[in-house]
Amino acid sequence: QRILRLAEMCRRLETEEEKVLPFYPSSLAEGEQRDARRVLEETPAEPLAWAMRDYVGLERFWQRFNKAKLEEQALERERAALSQRNRRLRELLRQYLAGISVSQEVLGEPNPL
Repeated sequence: QRILRLAEMCRRLETEEEKVLPFYPSSLAEGEQRDARRVLEETPAEPLAWAMRDYVGLERFWQRFNKAKLEEQALERERAALSQRNRRLRELLRQYLAGISVSQEVLGEPNPL
């Protein structure tokens, strides 16, 4: 019941795209998809494969989890790039303001303009 409640809470936080298109397109080629389907339909011979059959229902969860992790990493990289750009723009603004202002300190240094 706890898992169901958590699923309901998460459902409210989904974007419209996730609600409308919950299935992600496969990155496998058509032949690879057929091979994967064939392997999934075979009866597993190894104990680990038997155990994995119990968790097939979690595949969608792991797809969404991995998608969220990828988005998190992409946003972190974008934040780092924007932070670097912000530092650069601040430095340029500081140089510009130092170039147009007149003070004893500025007169003692070379003019950046």
